[in-house]
This record gives sequence, structure tokens and C-alpha cells, in this order.
Amino acid sequence: MVTVLFCPVTFNLAETTRMIQVARALRELDPSLTLPFMGYEDDYVGLIRDAGFDYVSCAPVFSERDRAQLIAFDQGKSFRSPLTVELVGARVEVERKLIHEHSAVAVVTGSNLTSYVSARAEGVPLFYPVPFALSRPQVTQARHLYLVGGSGRVARAADRVATSAFRWIYTRAPLAPRAIGKVARANGVNPLRTVVSLITADVNLVTDMLWDLEGFDLPSDFTQVGPIFANLDVELPEIVTELAAAPEPLIYLGLGSSANRALALAAARALGTLPVNVIAPIRHYLRSDDDLPPNIHVTDLLPAHRLGGLVDAAVIHGGQGTVQTASATGIPFVGMGLQPEQKWNVRMAERRGHAIAVAPKRAGSPEFVAAVTRVLSDPGIRAAASEVQHAYADADGAAASARIIHSRL
Repeated sequence: MVTVLFCPVTFNLAETTRMIQVARALRELDPSLTLPFMGYEDDYVGLIRDAGFDYVSCAPVFSERDRAQLIAFDQGKSFRSPLTVELVGARVEVERKLIHEHSAVAVVTGSNLTSYVSARAEGVPLFYPVPFALSRPQVTQARHLYLVGGSGRVARAADRVATSAFRWIYTRAPLAPRAIGKVARANGVNPLRTVVSLITADVNLVTDMLWDLEGFDLPSDFTQVGPIFANLDVELPEIVTELAAAPEPLIYLGLGSSANRALALAAARALGTLPVNVIAPIRHYLRSDDDLPPNIHVTDLLPAHRLGGLVDAAVIHGGQGTVQTASATGIPFVGMGLQPEQKWNVRMAERRGHAIAVAPKRAGSPEFVAAVTRVLSDPGIRAAASEVQHAYADADGAAASARIIHSRL
């Protein structure tokens, strides 16, 4: 029995679904493999079990405050983390025990930072299906990370300065949480001192299209595999097909798991002023007393990969999963990147011609409304979306990842 252990951050929707897609591809490639999942928080564990994988619930778990702080750290918004020696040590002990008990020959992870200690302490290879944005080669080589908004000369000059500062902080400054370094040393692992070292695995599987890597050189521990995004095993609710059949354009408002209530309300209320219908899986951000326009139809999570041909445009937060899903289904979109990785994703799509970037703070503004109107009506944007969709048809990052992992077991 050959076991590959999956360790996603299970309160991160995109990461959890990315792991599920890779595990599915591995199962299809080699049905004899055992592919258990482990995690700490239970937000999206149901998706893992629905996909037919065993899940081991572990402790200690993060509080809501800890989660928010860790997400900010992961997204480059903050260099403070909630990690203590006690918590990191306990999690590494749990993970090492699971690797040992399952005789796992490899670990596949995402931003679960303790995996970078536990897998190495157990001497098994660590694989990371990773977005290119905020990876080591992207941060070290990019002239612009789009940290400063605007497109004029002053804005671009300011962004170059901000990019240089961010590069030094991310790749050179010893800002990794001390708890990680201390526990690493206690487990016989070289201490991780920089932020980028915390999220660089033994084998890094870059989940971007080749055109997004133009002008960059990938080091030997990075390999391009292509897009990986969610394929949820649920049916579309009837409201979607009903709205798609209506004469008004249908817009998808998807903000993933890293947005907030204020952004959801601002975007929804602005869309409510347009002669459109909106399908909005944003229920997790709203309160029961939030008042929205009648053309905003709030739902729970949707299988967004099934919206092609039904939705005319999208408004999304810019996470790689949402960007890739829109791209694969030919849906032009307005992207509101909330942090450096998301801003990069949206800018790359804007450069291909099938998206418009708008700052989150402009949600609800005339600029936002104009951008939505344009992606609905501009034939050039819609043609670019169709071209990107055609290119995505031949891309399968999960299958490519599975082949690489399997070949190195």
C-alpha cells in the first residue's frame, strides 16, 4: 500500500479544492494509492468527504482571530503571525505521527506551514501545487508586483519602489515566525528564516498558464503544471437556469473565502442599480438583516465551473481559483484583488484582455459600475474571453501534478 498524505488549510476554500483535484487525478492515475487528508479546521471538510477521501480531524485548531491573522500573514498583508511554539510543536508532532502511522511516502500541502517542518523531519518529499504569484521566482524576478494602484508614470515608479521593498522583506529579511524556526531545530530541520522559505516545498507545481510565466525563469524545484480549480460535485440551483433564461444579462458575484461583508454589500448594491440579474454566493458574508436590491439573488457556494454559457460576466475577488474558473468558462470579469497575489492574478487577466481590474475600495463607485457595463458590452473583451477559454480546454494542472507526484514517489 502506497500512501500520499494531503495537508491543506481546510478553512481556505481554494486550497482545499485544489488539493481535492490533485487527489482525484492521482486516484484516476493509480487506483491502488491510498490518499487520506488531514486538517485542523472543519470549514470545507465536507467537500473532501464528498469527493470520497478519508479525512483525519486534528488539533489544536485556530481561533477566528488566529485565522484572520494567519491569512493576513499568508497574503503578505502582515508580518505578524499567531503561531506559538506550543501550537507549532503540537501540530508538527501530530503530522509526524500521521506520516509515520500511514507510512506516507509523500506529503502534498498548500499554506499549512507546519507541513514544511513535519514532512522534512520525517524525510518524505513535500509537494506544493502553488500559484505563481508570491512564489520565490515571481517575487525575486518581477519588476512590478502591482502593489501600488494606477497606471501612470508616477504610479509605476512608486510600484517599482514598493516591489523592491517587498522583495527584500519577503526573501531576505528574517521575518519567519520564531516558533517555526525553534520547532524546526527541535525536529532536526534547518530553520526557516524568511517568509518565502515558509512556503517553498521540495517540489513546487506552478498552477498557472505558460503565458503568465513569460519573462520568468523557473528554478529546478519549480515546474509549471497549469490551472487547477474547483469542480464541486453539486448541481446548479434552479434559480441559476431561470435567471439565465431571463432577458436581462446575468452576472456572477463570487468573492471566495478571503473577502468581507463590507465589500460584498458594496458590490451587490452597486450591481443592484444595473438592469441585470445577479447570482451571488455570498451568504457567508451577510447578516440576516442586510437589505439587498431585488435583482441580487444570494446563494450558498455554487459549482462555478458549470456557469459557462449561463452567465454573461462576473465580479470576483481575484483569487486564482475564481480567475481560472472564469477564464476556463469564457466569462469576462471585473476583478478586485484584495492582496498582492490576487492583484497579480487580475492584472495578468487584464493583460490578456478579458478582464478589468478595479480596486476593492472602488466597489460601488461609478468606476466599478462602468467596468461591469464594459465587460458586458465590449466585443473585444468578450472575444478575448473566448480565446482564453479555448486555450484552457487543453490545460489540466491536476493531471500534470499527479503525473509528477506519481513519478517521484
